[in-house]
Amino acid sequence: MRWGVAAVSIALAASTFAGCLGAQIEESQRQIQSQQAELEQLRQEVAALSAQRNYPTTAPPPGTCDPEVSRAATRRGGERFAAADFAKALGYYQDAMTACPDSAQAELNLARTYEALGQRDDAIAHYRNAEKGGGESGDAAARQARDALSRLSVR
Repeated sequence: MRWGVAAVSIALAASTFAGCLGAQIEESQRQIQSQQAELEQLRQEVAALSAQRNYPTTAPPPGTCDPEVSRAATRRGGERFAAADFAKALGYYQDAMTACPDSAQAELNLARTYEALGQRDDAIAHYRNAEKGGGESGDAAARQARDALSRLSVR
């Protein structure tokens, strides 16, 4: 008789456990369905936004000058340079140089900043690049670069 009671108890426990497990499985399936519906809605929203992005870009082609970025970076670099924060000024001037790679003014700003940081060789290299001219203010920058090279006794 003992074995019969034990068997019934085990069967009852197994049935209860299976019922709880079944409820958990059903809840998990409902959550998965809900998440799949939400994911599908997000996919549709992304597709709609992507369709709206078919507008012309104002960015210049690679390898050309982006004067807006260059002006903004140069302005910020000048502010940091005036505050004697030469390391930050250098970063901004490097951004300006990246935006307009052929800019003599950007080269001149880099040269002055390297000189202020005590990095003479880098300063000379950028003064020489600025001396070649280029960009809107190429002649003035080239003249200033020649003056700086003379001042540094470089030729």
